[in-house]
This record gives sequence, structure tokens and C-alpha cells, in this order.
Amino acid sequence: MKKTLLALAVVAAGSANAGINLYDANGVKVDLSGAAEVQYREDYKPSNDAELRIDDADLAINTSVAISDQLSAVAGTAFEYEDGDVRNDELWAGFSSDFGTLTFGRQYMISDDSGIGKDYELGSESIDFVQTNGNEVVKYVYDNGTFYFGASHDIKDSGVIVDKNGVTHQDRDTSITDARIGYRVAGLDARVYYYTGDNVAGTTFEEKGYVDVDGYNVEAEYGFGAVGLAASFGQVEYKDSFGKAKLRANVYQVAADYTIDKTTFAIGYNNYDRRDKSGDNYAVYANVTQQLHSNVKVYAEIGDTDTKFDGRSADFGYVAGMEVKF
Repeated sequence: MKKTLLALAVVAAGSANAGINLYDANGVKVDLSGAAEVQYREDYKPSNDAELRIDDADLAINTSVAISDQLSAVAGTAFEYEDGDVRNDELWAGFSSDFGTLTFGRQYMISDDSGIGKDYELGSESIDFVQTNGNEVVKYVYDNGTFYFGASHDIKDSGVIVDKNGVTHQDRDTSITDARIGYRVAGLDARVYYYTGDNVAGTTFEEKGYVDVDGYNVEAEYGFGAVGLAASFGQVEYKDSFGKAKLRANVYQVAADYTIDKTTFAIGYNNYDRRDKSGDNYAVYANVTQQLHSNVKVYAEIGDTDTKFDGRSADFGYVAGMEVKF
């Protein structure tokens, strides 16, 4: 569930969707939000056939209770059910004031917002912090519109974690700390993410293993009129339980978009440079999005990559999709 920085400025700890107000009286606000996204997709793997798939299915409830003019209690719960099984991926509570928002519980971490890609599915070569959610997360977010900062820490996962690929992992004393610092001025939004994790489950080189992960990502976006430009550079390192480096990589991303009325055209290039004998891989993509309503959009995307799958060249990728949210 990728959040947006704009959403963080509105509800620092909760859902990314604008939502529907269910109740607003006596200092108590309750909002309901959700999303449904369906795609027809041919990905890069030669062994996979084109498929009709559910890409996103979310439902969230957020509440804010005014304790005083300067302080509110906040809470939220959210559910994902893309694969047919309902999973509670958020359940948190905390406090919000002019000095930021502090929340505790099951929630997405700061690093979940990392990335400048304008792709839907086919910009595959991007930085991978592996696990960006947890059951025992303490999270702080501050945003005054110009300067913003955030940090989160997963104290220790004492339960089951489902990674971004939908794979379930049992706790192995996983501990994660991440942070972000950013600045906005005159159309420019620049920020830096930092991530460090111990005994993190599942990586690009060890699907079912537990490894230590360290990395950062420097990102910048610039908008002027109908044009948006974005670029990022990051480094990530995965180590096995003995501390030996298994994979190091530099990750580059550039992207641009152009909007005419309710139509947006976007292109992007991602490069994953492995600092070992396997070399680097790229992915390039282009898409068009039509905003039918503020809550409804349809899109189409094509992409190509030089990544090999079991020694075989990648298929040409394409996606057509529709998203409805409230």
C-alpha cells in the first residue's frame, strides 16, 4: 500500500485515500476510505501468461478525537484483501498536534513512501527495502508544508508478517529502523530516506531467508506547470546472518510526466546496478492515465527490461487497468 507525501501532509499516520466523512460532532471525526483496482497484465516473466488480476483492494477507517485545541487522539484500522483473504494490515493509535503525529501499533513504516517512479507495474528495477510494515511500530511524522521529517521503529515483530509479495513469514526477532527528512520550495520536493533492518524476511536474492538490510534513497521531484520531473539514487546492501555481504546495489531512477486537462502521459527509466559479477539491469516504461473522476481513473502501460529469468529473455510487458477509490 504505497502512500503519497500529499496524503501524509493531510493524515500523517493513516490512509492515503481522501475518504468519506461518517461522523463529525463534539470533536470526534470518523472517516471511511477504500480502493479497488483491477488490471489485465502481461509481466516480464516468460513463464507467466497474461492475466486479469486484482491489484488493490483496501478498506480503512480513521478517527480523530479532539482532547484540547492543540492535541487530538488519533486511531485507524485498515484491511487488505487482494488475494481473497482479508488481512488486517493496520491497527494503530496515537496523538496528533502542531508538533507532529506519534502513533503506535500495526502500521506502515516511513520507508513505505520511498520511490519516485511513475509506473504502475513495469518499472521493476527499483530500490527494495524488503519489509516496510510491522506489528510493533512506533512512528513519528512532522510536516509544516515546507519542512518535513519522520522516523519509525519496529521494536520486535512478535507475530506473523506478510511481505509485499504476499508471502507469510513467522517472527524471527525482526527489528527495523527507518527515517526521512525532506524540504519543499517553489515546485521542488527533495528528501532522503534511510533504512536499517535485522533479521528481515525475504529479499531479492534469498526469497525465504532472513537477512540484514541497510540502505538509503535520495529523491527529488520538480513540477512546473503541466510538467513533472523526478529522479532518485539509492544504495542497498543485504547480508546473511553471518554478516557476509550477499548483494550490494546502486539503484537509479528517472521519470517525467505531462498532463493535458485530465490526461497524463508518463515515461521512466530504472537501473539496478549490482556491484558484483551479475552486472546491472534496466527497465523502461511509458503509460497514459485518464482521470474520469477525482476518484476514478483508467490507464495503460507498456514496458521492457533486459533482466533474464532462468536464462531466458524477458517478455514485453503491458498493463491496462482501472482504479476506483473513495
